Amino acid sequence: MGRKDKSKEELKAEEATAEEFIEAEALPDTEIIEEDTPAPQVEEEDESLRDQFIRLQADFANFRNRTQRERLELYQRANEDLLLELLPVLDHYEMGLKTAEEHHADNAVVGGFKLVYDQFQNVLKKFNLEAIDAVGQEFDPHKHEALTHMPSDEFPAETCSNQIRKGYLFGDKLLRPAQVVVSSGPAAGTTDSKEGGE
Repeated sequence: MGRKDKSKEELKAEEATAEEFIEAEALPDTEIIEEDTPAPQVEEEDESLRDQFIRLQADFANFRNRTQRERLELYQRANEDLLLELLPVLDHYEMGLKTAEEHHADNAVVGGFKLVYDQFQNVLKKFNLEAIDAVGQEFDPHKHEALTHMPSDEFPAETCSNQIRKGYLFGDKLLRPAQVVVSSGPAAGTTDSKEGGE
C-alpha cells in the first residue's frame, strides 16, 4: 500500500509515532550528555591533585633551603678546619719575626718578611678572621683561656696582664681562645710597703 493510498489520518498517526520514536531515541543521548557534566567525584579528585601539587612544591622548597643551609655549613666547617691548621704556622711566623727584630737581623730581610706577613694577614681578613687583643681586657671565659693568675701592679684583678698565644674569631664564632695570664691584682707586699712609705 503506497503513501497515496493511506488516508490523512493514518499518515498523521505514522508521523506522530515517528516523532515519539525520535524523542524516545533522543532521551538516552540527553542522559549521556548530562553524565558528561563534572560530577562531585571529579571535583574531589581535582582538589586532591591540587593539594598534592602544593605539598610537593612546599617539600621541594624545604629541600632546596635545607640543601643550601647544609652547603653553607659545610663551606664554613671546611674554612674553619683550614684556618685552624694555618694558625700555628702564623704563630711561628710571628715568633720568627719577633726574634729576628730582637737579634737585629738584616733590615732588608726583616722588611721582606714583614711584607709577606702583612699579605698573609690580609688574606686571613678576607675570610673574616680577626685576632683577639687580650692584654688589658677584662678576662672573658668565652674568649680567653687562663693559664695562670699572677700579681700585677700594672693591671687590676681579673684583667689579662699578658698574652701567651693569640686568639682568633671567625666572623662571630670563636675559632681559638687567647691563652692569657690573668692579673690577681697588686702583690700584698707591694701595697703594704707603699702604704708604709706614705
